[in-house]
Amino acid sequence: MLRAVGRPFVALLVCGLTVSACGGPSESERVHATVEAFGRATAAKDYQRLCDQLLAPELVEEVESAGLPCELALRRGLGEVESPTLTIGRIEVRGDRATAQVRSAAAGQEPSEDTLQLVRVGDSWRIASLTS
Repeated sequence: MLRAVGRPFVALLVCGLTVSACGGPSESERVHATVEAFGRATAAKDYQRLCDQLLAPELVEEVESAGLPCELALRRGLGEVESPTLTIGRIEVRGDRATAQVRSAAAGQEPSEDTLQLVRVGDSWRIASLTS
């Protein structure tokens, strides 16, 4: 009898101890994944993905307030950047907001230490702003 009851109990215990294995990634891991995707999309010059999936709607509106579509504005601002890299440091999540410390670098440019501000939009995290 204990054997039959024991296995489900052990499975629940293991699940409780390793939430990421049973309940999906933590919010911090989800923020990390968004920041990684931001770095990859920037390096790939995938401005469409940046605007449609990774930047917060408010940030897209701000970028477009200059009179250019988001993709074109990013192309103009980032188009000359070569070999960008992004290293993710400390991540803090507070409710529907998060910050990620990042170190960015690109060919011919000084490295930069920055803080990305993120906001939850529906079920995903989006980049809301960049603070040096």
